[in-house]
Amino acid sequence: MTTYYRDPDVLITSSGVHMNGRQFRLSDLIQVWHTRGARSWSVIAKRGALGLTILLPLLLGALAIGVALLVHASTPHTIALVIGGVLVGLAVVPVADLVLERVDRSYDSGSRTMEIWGRVSAGRVLLLRTTDAQRFGRIYRALERALEPAVRP
Repeated sequence: MTTYYRDPDVLITSSGVHMNGRQFRLSDLIQVWHTRGARSWSVIAKRGALGLTILLPLLLGALAIGVALLVHASTPHTIALVIGGVLVGLAVVPVADLVLERVDRSYDSGSRTMEIWGRVSAGRVLLLRTTDAQRFGRIYRALERALEPAVRP
């Protein structure tokens, strides 16, 4: 028996599939397909907020430099504003790495609900529903490999 995928909730082997609390023999699955749900706008809004988090220090730094150059202040005050603006702008560098990592993880988890459906003799059955895009891809590919006919030389 070959195991194609295993996690606490899903087991796909060469003899059967255990998903969503149900167990099926591979021969029971007449057809398998997947669907994608609507986008989750809250996930997209969080990505946008993360993008603004990176831009905000840059905008504040540019604003401080702009104010320093436009306001006719004394030379020490102008220099202090320019240096402060540059330092605020440079604050983006360490923060950007952390924020971009969170953005990457948000794309890994996906912004849609994905489902794997199967047709058995009794009708259609929902095998799996998840928002984790990586996990969905691994499970669906393992299911495809399990359902492929064995290649014999």
